[in-house]
Amino acid sequence: MILYPAIDLKDGQAVRLLKGEMDKATVFNDDPASQAAQFVEAGCEWLHLVDLNGAFAGEPVNAAAVEAILERVNVPAQLGGGIRDMATIERWLKKGLKRVILGTVAVENPALVREAAGAFPGQVAVGIDARNGLVATRGWAEETDVQVTDLARSFEDAGVAAIIYTDINRDGAMQGPNIEATAALANAVSIPVIASGGVSSLDDLLALRDCGAPLDGAISGRALYDGALDLKEALAALSP
Repeated sequence: MILYPAIDLKDGQAVRLLKGEMDKATVFNDDPASQAAQFVEAGCEWLHLVDLNGAFAGEPVNAAAVEAILERVNVPAQLGGGIRDMATIERWLKKGLKRVILGTVAVENPALVREAAGAFPGQVAVGIDARNGLVATRGWAEETDVQVTDLARSFEDAGVAAIIYTDINRDGAMQGPNIEATAALANAVSIPVIASGGVSSLDDLLALRDCGAPLDGAISGRALYDGALDLKEALAALSP
């Protein structure tokens, strides 16, 4: 199971939100590229990047910060937030991103997900963010009546690389991940699932690894910044 350190970008800084609320942001580093380098020096094999402003704006906003990260480190990175058309997808992949994450458009324009996954095999993931089992879009500001599992299953034949599942109520709250819901999703689809939201300790990571579902990875942010989770120790514990 891969551990993805998260760098959430707001106004050019690395921050963490509480349950997706933009006005509840804690700044952890005003130099995101430096933060990325610290994660890589600790041994991480992937980075998870989110353009928070972009998720609300519907277009990239923190592009300069993302580009600085890509120039600074050489591990693969995935990015979500404000990626809603083929031109943006292609531009990011050309700039060196390994994978783009499509969230809002997975609900509003699923044909785009299929087109992108076909055009860029292995480089398109679907981000499914949910409150109480229902998908939320546009920076988590809009709730839908779409069930998580229904949305995931709709892309079974699309060739997407992964599903990144976030339980919004757990995100940034340091209360542990929603293991039951994450495992249920991973067991319901053949697409690799990456868990996000609430990973606050090594015990949480090990619980996800041993949840009885084939999870591909887990994302952690605040716990790494707060020191509740030691990245080197976590990577060692997850290595085969």
